[in-house]
Amino acid sequence: MIPRHQTVLFVILLLASVTMGAVLWNQLRRAHEHLLRHQDSAPTQAPQIAPAEPATLMVANDADDSFRPRSLTLPLPQTSEARARALLGKLLDLYAAPDATHPVPGGAASIAQVFLMPIAADNGKNRASSPQMAVVNLTGTFAAGHPAGIETETLTILSICATLTANLPQITQVRFLVDGQPRATLAGHADLMHIYLAAEAAPGKGVLP
Repeated sequence: MIPRHQTVLFVILLLASVTMGAVLWNQLRRAHEHLLRHQDSAPTQAPQIAPAEPATLMVANDADDSFRPRSLTLPLPQTSEARARALLGKLLDLYAAPDATHPVPGGAASIAQVFLMPIAADNGKNRASSPQMAVVNLTGTFAAGHPAGIETETLTILSICATLTANLPQITQVRFLVDGQPRATLAGHADLMHIYLAAEAAPGKGVLP
């Protein structure tokens, strides 16, 4: 026979368990209702879309080691640095496409950031038209996956430079970093320590000296 005090203890524990379960269920229900109310009351924000504008991408072609202009209409941000990054992102997206004339993996995510730096003193002139250097920060993943070879690496570098100067004429020099650090070459050949000038990225001249 079960002692009376054990029976009383069992009933007390059972009632406590039922009570705690009911409290927990009620808290879960209230939390769920609060979450639903928060979702219903949260304002729906439309994504900010930059206006579409004409742009010129200097697209490389491995068939003849050249790059040629391709006119597109792209959504471009208003600030020069963001615009430069968007342009280069689209260029590298073209190179990552299955039908690319200059196949290079990575796409737009390979452009970590683009900085614009003044080259000379403003001297009272409009800063937007003063000469600037573009510092293009590539990702280490892009550099590691880029096909090796002097021609293909140089095509990538010069097409980036030419695309920048074609759309942002105040950019007269381009410097490259990889993961925010100087790097000797892109994939073993093209010089990334060199400061590239706009004249070096002129189309129709080929990519080799």
